[in-house]
Amino acid sequence: MTQAKPGRRNLITDVAGLTVGNAQDDAIKTGCTVLLGNEPFTCGVSVMGGAPGTRETDLLAPDKTVEQVDALVLSGGSAFGLDAASGVADALRTQGRGFPVGDQLVPIVPGAILFDLLNGGDKRWSDNPYKALGTKALENAAAGFALGTTGAGTGATSGNLKGGLGSASVTLPSGHTVGALVAVNALGTATVADSPHFWAAPFEQDDEFGGLGPAGAYPGDPHLPETKLSQHANTTIGVVATDAQLTQAQCTRLATAAHDGFARALFPSHTPMDGDLIFAAATGAKPMENPIADTFYLGHAAATAMARAIARAVFHATPAKNDQLPCWSSL
Repeated sequence: MTQAKPGRRNLITDVAGLTVGNAQDDAIKTGCTVLLGNEPFTCGVSVMGGAPGTRETDLLAPDKTVEQVDALVLSGGSAFGLDAASGVADALRTQGRGFPVGDQLVPIVPGAILFDLLNGGDKRWSDNPYKALGTKALENAAAGFALGTTGAGTGATSGNLKGGLGSASVTLPSGHTVGALVAVNALGTATVADSPHFWAAPFEQDDEFGGLGPAGAYPGDPHLPETKLSQHANTTIGVVATDAQLTQAQCTRLATAAHDGFARALFPSHTPMDGDLIFAAATGAKPMENPIADTFYLGHAAATAMARAIARAVFHATPAKNDQLPCWSSL
């Protein structure tokens, strides 16, 4: 049997037809990330955190009329960051993209935000900066993009280390590709206590986040894990994507399955103070020859790719002025 392996870039853009753009403001210590399709793509969403901040996610339910979207936006800024999607929507409309309603085009741009307002950046803006950041991120959309302290991960933190933006991919024996994109700003930790070992270590491919392997036994009380609960600066948001031909209901199931990746890579995850959310995107370029088996493996691949992307986000974080937490590289 042919082995599953990472795609050429080991990024979500290994799913053909997708690009990613990042924009950031280093003084504010925040930014946003845009996932763009060459064409509209089918989309679902699954929210499993207790404190989400979202735009247009109700539209993604399987019983709703519009099944495809033009772009997805992940942003810092808490509720202010929802305005990043407005910048993306305006720019797409100018490009002639959007859902046709009479003689008008309405770009469909769902988004989600994380809380990074207490991370040491200068938040004394007079005008909301996120609409402009969204526009800039869209302009920067490309197949290749940086990881770590960039885009929506610019000001992100985890329970003990800086967070960041991560991505990973896998190509399955069926020929389908699955990719993950994530901004890690978790209440919990991506590493085992104060060690450099990642919770996601069993799923690592080609030493993509240090090659240290799993840690030993948890050194503390697993019922009382280390978190940044006192900071109220939480939420991990992400996207899983595939070139498989999926319905909106199947995309919703794919997003739900991908949350296993959060649980494998972040300890704890899905807490009342996290707004943990995953979008699922399907370009539909490749039909499924065996729908039962293929949907099973797609969901599992989405979870493992997401776990790897989370570790890569923390692994690639870089230090910046006024950081509140160290980077993984300092361990």
